Amino acid sequence: MLEERTAHQIADVLIEALPYIQRFKGKTVVVKFGGNAMVDDALKHSFARDIVLMKLVGINPIVVHGGGPQIGQLLTKLGKTSNFIDGMRVTDSETMDVVEMVLGGLVNKDIVNLINQNGGKAVGLTGKDGDFIRAKKIHLKRADDEDDSAEIIDLGQVGEVSSIDPAVVDMLSHSDFIPVIAPIGVGEDGYSYNINADLVAGKIAEVLKAEKLMLLTNTAGILDKQGELLTGLSINDIDGLIENGTISGGMIPKTKCATDALNGGVNSVHIIDGRVDHAVLLELFTNQGVGTLLFRTHR
Repeated sequence: MLEERTAHQIADVLIEALPYIQRFKGKTVVVKFGGNAMVDDALKHSFARDIVLMKLVGINPIVVHGGGPQIGQLLTKLGKTSNFIDGMRVTDSETMDVVEMVLGGLVNKDIVNLINQNGGKAVGLTGKDGDFIRAKKIHLKRADDEDDSAEIIDLGQVGEVSSIDPAVVDMLSHSDFIPVIAPIGVGEDGYSYNINADLVAGKIAEVLKAEKLMLLTNTAGILDKQGELLTGLSINDIDGLIENGTISGGMIPKTKCATDALNGGVNSVHIIDGRVDHAVLLELFTNQGVGTLLFRTHR
């Protein structure tokens, strides 16, 4: 039998969650899964249960995942060196084969299996399925200090999203299924392209007019210069924080992805700590949350 105090605590948690469940029922939430949450077994199962619970209470979750460390590990086993330019992996045709094997196969099916083990019905996809992620090759330009001309650097089969056809994902997410998407697109040239998972998640959220985009990271969220968590920021706030150096390094592309999604019609973006057990549910269904909430204008 539950102690009275414990029973009240459980009831309080459920009551706190109720208005959020009511508000988000029938809405689409795109979740980018990566970082520690993808490699720690306990956190992987915690994430899968969060996604299944979201589906059971009427929310339509869509999972987009990365897999950089797993790609690097397999390339090392195969004796192939990984080269990075401005944080992007140089991807020749052999490396792209490994990327497709890891992202579209091993990692994707592991996440699908985790969700299914926890009572969900997940379906794994890459952007090549139904031709729903069209990609274009990234041409990286770097200025030459000596003559002010721009050097064009070939990253190989590294791309960005040119367009998304949401029909397949929309059909799955509005049925009993949970789409799990590997960020691989196909170009007009017929080649496969490796695309940053944050960018794919943001574009899918934008095209589907998702209620929320959630980006799991290995930090508590966006931090100020004293290391304190900034819990709520508008697009204007973000611009200022980049200018003064508060937002820097790898957080810049994440916030760029967030602002693009917000400008594209997504209601809110959450940058949350994937190292926290049940981080997705805590951010969705509690008043305090576990990360940084980004929105279009001041409230």
